Amino acid sequence: MSSITRLAAVVSLGFAALGSAAVSAEEARYNQIALRAEVSQEVAHDLMQVTLYSEAQNKDPAKLAAGITTSINEALQQARKSSGVTISLGSRNSYPVYDDDQRISAWRERAEIRLESADFATLSKLTGELLQQLKMGGMSFSVANPTQKKTEDALLQDAINAFKARAQLATTALGGKSYKLVSLSLNGGGFQRPQPMRMQMDSNMSMAKSAPTPEIEAGSSQVSVNADGVIEVQMP
Repeated sequence: MSSITRLAAVVSLGFAALGSAAVSAEEARYNQIALRAEVSQEVAHDLMQVTLYSEAQNKDPAKLAAGITTSINEALQQARKSSGVTISLGSRNSYPVYDDDQRISAWRERAEIRLESADFATLSKLTGELLQQLKMGGMSFSVANPTQKKTEDALLQDAINAFKARAQLATTALGGKSYKLVSLSLNGGGFQRPQPMRMQMDSNMSMAKSAPTPEIEAGSSQVSVNADGVIEVQMP
């Protein structure tokens, strides 16, 4: 066989191989369906967050800052006596107050402390005590990260079973005899966080010697897991 003939044969085989690969790639995508299954569970909130703040106004910004600092420091010292409560400082800012002639007549300052605990009774009692000197900025409830992860792990098998049931339903609807799993991904983190509750106290409560303990109704949120995948239906 001449060199030209052999080269033609090689080229011909090359095109045939490429054509076969193209057909195989096309067949690999044949009768493929993308499916999603989602399972969820209602989970009781087991973490409580409270934001308290001190706010005041004074013509002297130095005296104003000193007063706010004293108020916050006293609240922190009292909060540290409660075990199981996580304490952190929130935002702190000051801004000028203008008179009718747009001149600075005073300064106003606000500083926050944030409290978090899984012990609702302890944090609720502490909040009632601190309301004697601070004001309520907000109260919210959520599912703690370990609880959310534990719930998601328990839902994984349910999500897989739900996906398998949906895959079988789609296969039957198409008249297929079986299906092959092409890909599957499991995604958690479907957590609906609640909106924080806003609470305000009136002037009578702020002057009381002992503030009442706020009643707690934590509520719940949904934790969900999604199973997203692709199947290839095998036809008879």
